[in-house]
Amino acid sequence: MSSDHVQQAERSAGTEASAASAETTYLELLARGASAEAYEQPVLLARAEGRPAEWIAALQQAKPLALRVRSELEGRRRREAELSALFETAHDLAGLRDLDAVLRAIVQRARSLLGTDVAYLSLNDPARGDTYMRVTEGSVAARFQQLRLGMGEGLGGLVAQTARPYVTDDYFKDERFRHTLTIDAGVRDEGLVAILGVPLTLGHHVIGVLFAADRRARVFEREQIALLGSFAALAAAAIDTANLLTETRSALSELERANEIIRDRSGVIERASDVHDRLAELVLRGGGVHDVAAAVSEVLDGTVEFTEAAAAPAEPLEASRAEGHAVRHEDDWIAAVAAGGELLGALVLRGHPGLDPVDQRTLERAAMVTSLLLLARRSAAEAEQRVRGELLDDLLDARDRDPRLLRERAARLHADLESAHVVLAARIEGDAADADQEADARRRLAAAASHLAATRHGLASARDGGTVLLLPLHPGATATDVARRAARQLGTAVHAPVTVGASAPAADLAAQPHAVATAYAEARRCLDALRLLGRTGDGAAAQDFGFLGLLLAGDRDIPGFVAQTIGEVAEYDARRGTELLRTLDAYFACGMSPARTKDELHVHVNTVAQRLDRVGRLLGDDWQSPARALEIQLALLLHRLSAPAPAQH
Repeated sequence: MSSDHVQQAERSAGTEASAASAETTYLELLARGASAEAYEQPVLLARAEGRPAEWIAALQQAKPLALRVRSELEGRRRREAELSALFETAHDLAGLRDLDAVLRAIVQRARSLLGTDVAYLSLNDPARGDTYMRVTEGSVAARFQQLRLGMGEGLGGLVAQTARPYVTDDYFKDERFRHTLTIDAGVRDEGLVAILGVPLTLGHHVIGVLFAADRRARVFEREQIALLGSFAALAAAAIDTANLLTETRSALSELERANEIIRDRSGVIERASDVHDRLAELVLRGGGVHDVAAAVSEVLDGTVEFTEAAAAPAEPLEASRAEGHAVRHEDDWIAAVAAGGELLGALVLRGHPGLDPVDQRTLERAAMVTSLLLLARRSAAEAEQRVRGELLDDLLDARDRDPRLLRERAARLHADLESAHVVLAARIEGDAADADQEADARRRLAAAASHLAATRHGLASARDGGTVLLLPLHPGATATDVARRAARQLGTAVHAPVTVGASAPAADLAAQPHAVATAYAEARRCLDALRLLGRTGDGAAAQDFGFLGLLLAGDRDIPGFVAQTIGEVAEYDARRGTELLRTLDAYFACGMSPARTKDELHVHVNTVAQRLDRVGRLLGDDWQSPARALEIQLALLLHRLSAPAPAQH
């Protein structure tokens, strides 16, 4: 072997050795969990020691790979820590043994899930008439941790006084609440900027406030406010349960039948503990609201059902939401399912009039868990709603989309663009008091339309101050049927009249770039016609407007209008060789006078009467009413104009 080959082999071996050594160096850093800054040291040390260039290059090549592995390991450790914290908090809430431990778990969980720098909980002091810090997480300032707020002072005092959530993205610039030197000093020590506070309520009474705060400007979303409100409800329930247990222990010390009371209540508490464990398990494995109802039914030895808010008795449902407790209604118990002040439904315990207070609280806690599950389901539904809306917007606006991709996107939403569909334009009626109410009405209509589209395997999107829907046309149904059914269902969902205009059916929409936009324009014309005619809250298609339908329809279906209006008369003439159409023409031309008609046709007046009687049997008894007569005359004119011209001799 030549010396060149030997040197080349030695360099290759040296490079491989350098790479192996570099990998070993960074593996050792990974093994001992070194900080990110430590990964810079091997390269710097190698240069300082005058290591070969191959050695340094190998270290530089291995460093980003090692950092990537470290980042992945850190991410996994973080996710494992979050799951562990979630399980531990759920276990604490299920046990409800140590109030301080439960409150700490709730504050820690709230801070983790909302991703804030600080979370804390304050409780009202009825004796002193103020509120004080009970639990903090992430706080570093002693003065902040010892703050006491007068009722109405600061953001927390305002929440405690009004029993409503308040949020500020910049505390010191917000003038909605009363600033004091003491409170501002504590907040400034902690360095807080954005603060969200929600009340802890028991019935009509506010017992404290749960906060989440950041040391930078931040906008809290409505879902985050609702989520923190649900945690506040759990904290209030934990305090209520702890108070109940304290009251029970105090009573036991004073009553002669202490052992009997303990035995009586132990079974109920065990059932409560059992249902808490089951509910925690359901939340962790992603169960649904009906799973919650089934679990509580088994524990309470009764039938528990989840119902929509509209299906539950109104008065007891509103009382349950206002009081924060389950309310008895005849032989049933009703617990409102609410989040952030929004009523989502109710849990109803059937045929169980005698309910132990702890079992009552078990039903109430099941309602709280149900609200959390519904919020999660709503988030998923809103994501699907956005996807459906984006696809419909593309069908309406885009002219160069790939039909294959459109069909694939629709198929993922269980929609078949090749089948016949009807485009609907819907608008909610009623005068809104202000812009906020109008925007809320549009949001309710959009949500109801999205739900209808999802259940009917269609699409929906907000547009032009209303909503546009693309719904499949089932065999035997007409566009009018679809429009009227949609108007009825949407009106019921939003508790207000909804007017719906429909297009003519269209198929294979992905392959026709203009089909959906054209159909939407036709549906909008029908919607405008309904509103102009005072038929708000109704649904209709162009075919329902008689000759006006020719003006509303996108394709101006003249043969269809003629056939629908006088087709039976024309077919009778064709089969029998009669002259009913000619007689009709002459009858209207002669001012609907049979005497002048017989002169025009040169026939006996009885012949005219017999022919008109036959026309009445074919077209219906109201064929001479002003509206029908106008349509028939227009159809006769269009029939004459569309007939082939006579041959020239």
